[in-house]
Amino acid sequence: MRQKIAVLGAGSWGTALAMVLVENGHHVHIWGHHPSQIEEINTQHTNSKYLKDIKLPEALIGETSLEDCVRDADAVLFVIPTKAMRQVARDFAEVCQNKPVIIHASKGLEQESYKRISDILEEEIPASKREGIVVLSGPSHAEEVAVKDVTTITAASSSLACAEYVQHLFSNAYFRVYTNTDVIGVEMGAALKNIIALGSGALDGLGFGDNARAAIMTRGLAEISRLGVEMGADPLTFIGLSGVGDLAVTCASEHSRNFKAGYLLGQGSSLEDVLDNMGMIVEGVYTTNAAYELAKERDIDMPITEAIYDVIYNGEDISTTIKNIMLRDYKSE
Repeated sequence: MRQKIAVLGAGSWGTALAMVLVENGHHVHIWGHHPSQIEEINTQHTNSKYLKDIKLPEALIGETSLEDCVRDADAVLFVIPTKAMRQVARDFAEVCQNKPVIIHASKGLEQESYKRISDILEEEIPASKREGIVVLSGPSHAEEVAVKDVTTITAASSSLACAEYVQHLFSNAYFRVYTNTDVIGVEMGAALKNIIALGSGALDGLGFGDNARAAIMTRGLAEISRLGVEMGADPLTFIGLSGVGDLAVTCASEHSRNFKAGYLLGQGSSLEDVLDNMGMIVEGVYTTNAAYELAKERDIDMPITEAIYDVIYNGEDISTTIKNIMLRDYKSE
């Protein structure tokens, strides 16, 4: 059944997901802040800042008016940086006139509150203006989805019917969606893997090889699982697409902005220079702070996260930090 979908956020991932929805025959509007970008989408059918050399479907309609974008939408997909999520959700609630399914495909934890994105959406969008909330997450790069590389991700919701609705919206011959009801696990895995990707990139920037990457990924997954389970997640979620799958694709790819940011830090760049030169939000930098504080509050042992926090926020030397982790008290796995 053809649906009207509003995509909020015209970055690389929002645009790629909009392309999948158009491919599947849906009527798709995409909203962005910058008039020149939206004009480019509508007239040139490109989004060159975020998806270079990719031709967008002519049926994709760009909007600068949030109200026009979401009018009569059957589903609204939020693909917004975490720090802007609350305000955009609040703005959406003010103009929404119906009751769409709410989907989000962002990955992070809110600063200070440490809340997951679905919590933010639930707080800011009244129940009368949402059918349900679904998390769309998993191992995926926008650049690869845009060229129809095979991709598998997860749609998680407390409502299985809503998760299945999203599964059918997106699934096709190259983009496969699995359902899950563990919203906490899917969101925690999605957010925390960005921290480990920063560390993996830093190791690569320092010249370390596959052994070091395998170490940080496996021990990083243990940290993610510990904090996730403490927050109420099912431990089995972390061996699925939104756990080990997302971790694998983010920790070793040129498409991963968190990996690239970590690599530049490992090469000796300052955090300020890295963030200025990336051109896109590096969620892992902000999630590191939230996860560090949350782990302290919950008394969860997260040595890799703590080490990355010390490098980013306390200016600790990366090589010294790695040595200190290796010389921690010896333990069993």
